[in-house]
Amino acid sequence: MKFLLFADWHHAPGKFPGRTWDDLRLIQQCAEEEGCEFIIHAGDFCHGPTEVAEYVKAYNDFHIPSYHCLGNHDADGCSYEEAIAHYNMPNGYYFFDCNGYRMIVLNPNYFYVNDEYVNYSNGNYFANNAYRDYMPPEQLKWLEETIASSPYPCITVSHESFARDADGVKNQMEVRKIFNEANKRKKHSVLMCINGHYHRDNIRILDGICYYDVNSAAFDWVENKHNFFPKEESDQIYFMRNTVIFNDPLYAIVTVEGSTVSIQGTETTMYRGITREMTDNPRCDPMGMPCEPIIRSANITLG
Repeated sequence: MKFLLFADWHHAPGKFPGRTWDDLRLIQQCAEEEGCEFIIHAGDFCHGPTEVAEYVKAYNDFHIPSYHCLGNHDADGCSYEEAIAHYNMPNGYYFFDCNGYRMIVLNPNYFYVNDEYVNYSNGNYFANNAYRDYMPPEQLKWLEETIASSPYPCITVSHESFARDADGVKNQMEVRKIFNEANKRKKHSVLMCINGHYHRDNIRILDGICYYDVNSAAFDWVENKHNFFPKEESDQIYFMRNTVIFNDPLYAIVTVEGSTVSIQGTETTMYRGITREMTDNPRCDPMGMPCEPIIRSANITLG
């Protein structure tokens, strides 16, 4: 199985320095040239598909099947229901089978408050930041059943991570228990867990499963604003001063054969040479991972 993978595209003209129409055509052409069976992103394709409907349609209608995974920003400017409708998703979480593997798309974009799990919708999670990033019980049950019923090894795609102690999914250990129990019953039931969100490139092997942070395709967010970009540019993009930007879109070609995962990465440079360190922001995130304009290549065989 071979597919093109990217994350954190952040197409939001005038708001964020996300990826453009030309960038979308570039990755679609690459998927064609590489013979990919599908394209998938790990969340934050845009900041509300109702605002960029034609762009979303160009992704959806490409002749190579192109799948969505909800990120925390995909329903910033619309409701959860509108987001999944525009993304042609059957639900916020779903699966599809391809060439001997099951791809399971998950949705940890819930906040938990007053004993209730609430979907991110119309940017509601901003007011509930301390209670965000949960997988609700009904989705955990569905995940367990979906893995158990699969005739194939499974790969999950979610926006937030199930393997980052500092800032991952709050109930990630419940999710990992499902993965580990499945692998005890049948080897390689779960091969790989892909996520975006952190704008970092990193791989961890935990309990025989590959947990893969996919770097952002576009930029990294910095809390402390800076003035390194020309005023005429930053005046055109509202949040530009809160970013350091990658010159070219980052993506990966992922090939899975048996229990071997091969990642063909991409690399670029920083826009105008501006790095996090130059902007009075720390180079690394809470997990100690640096901001770098790269998705590294790797070849991993899981025991």
